[in-house]
Amino acid sequence: MSKLIQIIEDDEAIRDVIEYILQQSDYDVHVAANAKEFKINLLNLLPDLILMDVRLPDGNGLQLCRKLKQSIETRDIPVIIMSAHATARESSIEALADDFIAKPFDLNDLLKLCEKHLA
Repeated sequence: MSKLIQIIEDDEAIRDVIEYILQQSDYDVHVAANAKEFKINLLNLLPDLILMDVRLPDGNGLQLCRKLKQSIETRDIPVIIMSAHATARESSIEALADDFIAKPFDLNDLLKLCEKHLA
């Protein structure tokens, strides 16, 4: 059974590239452009891994991550924070994220990070 990865990224081009690369690596992928879509997806099926942007049009990925990590239902799902902002790395630790990747990132590095947290 393939692992399910949920992507929350408001930039359509970035979201599409990540989705394509993960699908080519035999992962099931659900995408959301904002926090509202993500929450709806989460009600239907819990992912094995979450890739989350910090700046979302309707919320903050760091606050969303913290809420996920404080919930019994979702606290064990690895969350990787993605951001172009240097200060987000430290903030991701405070948000209880499992990992951080800085934008722009190498797609192979992203795949390795996903594999690490899905092992």
